[in-house]
Amino acid sequence: MTELMNHEWIDLYVIPWAINLVLALAIFFIGKWIAGIVTGIARRLMDRAKFDAMLTRFLTNIIYGILLVAVVLAALDSLQVNITSLIAVLGAAGLAVGLALKDSLSNFAAGVMLVIFRPFQVGDYINAGGSSGTVDEIALFKTLLRTPDNQRVIVPNAQIFGDTITNVNVLGTRRLDLVFGIGYDDDMKKAKQLLEQIIADDERVLKDPAPSVTVAELADSSVNFNVRPWCNSGDYWALRSDLLHRVKETFDENGISIPFPQQDVHYHADKAA
Repeated sequence: MTELMNHEWIDLYVIPWAINLVLALAIFFIGKWIAGIVTGIARRLMDRAKFDAMLTRFLTNIIYGILLVAVVLAALDSLQVNITSLIAVLGAAGLAVGLALKDSLSNFAAGVMLVIFRPFQVGDYINAGGSSGTVDEIALFKTLLRTPDNQRVIVPNAQIFGDTITNVNVLGTRRLDLVFGIGYDDDMKKAKQLLEQIIADDERVLKDPAPSVTVAELADSSVNFNVRPWCNSGDYWALRSDLLHRVKETFDENGISIPFPQQDVHYHADKAA
């Protein structure tokens, strides 16, 4: 009688459970193998699309993790484990983690967008997120900038992506917008010729687009000229400094004044005194 009960117990519980266990293990290992293949295909597609290496690595890990979770759930289901409650617990835990890491996830999402759309690259000088500097590194959560005086600025990606981004040197050339004023008693024609000659003598000034020197304004105490030469982005600051220096020297040598704010005080003596 006991042997019969043991045999029935084995037939009813042990053998079906063993079969389910073998099936669950088969689902797990085969599913894991398929997940690896799918992840490899996704990685190759991203490489062909020339995704950033860091983004490719992160996305493939995400894909593999999602597929592996699905495989584990399928294996547990084959063992007749109630996965509905497990999924609910995982969903609640995911929601709690998402709320706790809201700012970090926002920075991560912005980092992914920056890597995909590439509004700037390493080496570009940008104004973004209230900071300016040369881009040293674009990470998934933050962007590292280096200021001209060699300071490191760490800017959250959400702050950059949610703000206006000015890429200073991505187009390769820049225009200098300089304003020079001369006195009303000075020779306007001569001043303009001198400005045009200064620009023409500098090899860093591009011929195309052509530079321009125009009268901009008849101001309160000066006649102002707009001087707008073009140059390569890397020459911008050096050229700007040199042009300011040369214009001042040239104007001084040719007797052309550069007015500056001043106040005249007239003293009238009281004759009755």
